[in-house]
Amino acid sequence: MADRARLDQPRIVRRSPWVRVDSEAFGRLTERIARFLGTGRYLAVQSIVVVAWIIWNSAAPHSLQFDPWRGTRFIFLTLVLSLQASYAAPLILLAQNRQDDRDRVNLEADRDEAQESKADLEYLAREMAAIRIALGEVATRDFVRSELARLEDASAREAGEKARRKAKTARAEVREARAEVRELQEALDAKERDD
Repeated sequence: MADRARLDQPRIVRRSPWVRVDSEAFGRLTERIARFLGTGRYLAVQSIVVVAWIIWNSAAPHSLQFDPWRGTRFIFLTLVLSLQASYAAPLILLAQNRQDDRDRVNLEADRDEAQESKADLEYLAREMAAIRIALGEVATRDFVRSELARLEDASAREAGEKARRKAKTARAEVREARAEVRELQEALDAKERDD
C-alpha cells in the first residue's frame, strides 16, 4: 500500500529478480542475533561445541572422525568458525548501525527538549528579574516592621497623652468638687452657728 501514489488506481505490479525484504524486520532479526552473540550462553555453547569437536576428532576411532587432527589440523573446525565469524561481524555491524540511528534520534529529541528547557528557564529568569524590580518599589518586610513599630509607639504616646489629659481633667473635677464640698460645709457651719 505504501508503494501506491493514489488509492483510486490499481497498483502496478513490478516484477524484479530481487527478493523484497522488509528492512525493519531484517533489522530486528539482526539485533536479536547480535544480542544473542554477545551473551554468556552463546559463548558457553560455542565453547562446549568446540571442545566436544576437538575431543571427538582426537579421541574417537579414526573411522568415526570427520575432521582429524593429523593431516589437516582441524581444518573443517577452522572453516566453520571462520564462516560463523564472517556472518556474525556484518550482523553485529547492522545492529550497531540501527542503534546509532536510534541514538541519533534520541539525541535530537534530547537536544530539542534541552532547547525548550533553556527557553523556559530564560523566560522564568526574565520574569523573576521583573518581579525583583517591581518589589523594589514595594514596601519590604523590614520597612513594614519599622513602620508598625513607629505607629505602635505613636499610639502608645497618644494613649498616654489622653490618659494624662483625662487624669488632669479628673483632678480638676476633684478639686472643684472639694471646693464645692468646702463651700457647702462652710454654709452648713454658718447655718448652724446662726441657729
